[in-house]
Amino acid sequence: MFRLLQWAALAAITATSLASSGDNPDPRGNRDMPSTQPPGDRPEPASTRQRLRQPRIHPVEKEAWSEVQRKLLEPIDQRGRLYNVHKTMANHPALARDWLTFATYVLRDNSLPPRDREVLILRIGRLCHAEYEWAQHARIGKRAGLTDEDLQRIFEGPDAAGLSEHDRLLLQAVDELHGDAFVTDATWNGLAQTYSTKQMMDLVFTVGEYNLVSMALNSFGVQLDEGLDGFPE
Repeated sequence: MFRLLQWAALAAITATSLASSGDNPDPRGNRDMPSTQPPGDRPEPASTRQRLRQPRIHPVEKEAWSEVQRKLLEPIDQRGRLYNVHKTMANHPALARDWLTFATYVLRDNSLPPRDREVLILRIGRLCHAEYEWAQHARIGKRAGLTDEDLQRIFEGPDAAGLSEHDRLLLQAVDELHGDAFVTDATWNGLAQTYSTKQMMDLVFTVGEYNLVSMALNSFGVQLDEGLDGFPE
């Protein structure tokens, strides 16, 4: 009985502490409820610059490739598109091989228009503060039709001046997925007026794929490839 009273007292103290601190635990899983503050109004972390100045996981350079790594990277190298991200992933060839299968689908076989795909990728890279992702896809995005003005609007977000309604909805969808892992009805229905079911599915998976990539780039410390510019000043 005494032990039960101790536990009850501890629970009461914990509840009081949470209430006084303003925390609001989510009954679905002991986490804070999602903020109701619009994504564009939420404070940004202190820095949007590249997270790490040195890699935590070093790229595997060509002279050090194992036979397995060579089979993985040589075809990419022959296309002239071997970047630090590939050489870093080569530290785990089995993971790299299967990841590249999905990444290739998102980048090449995606049902979305290439310009729209790049809007999504750039925005999630910006929200994740993944400067490497932004740098690579700013270049790819320009080949897909994005202008410097478009890039600035993507960087600013769905409240940026001069956005088309379609681009605003794309950016809003990314912000919602990033902030709450959910696309609201208003955003979904707006995009579904011009997108097929397959395109709506590809939209969500594109954002999810590059959210994952951003986590890896930031945490592994993948450094910018030579000649790439980072975030706009």
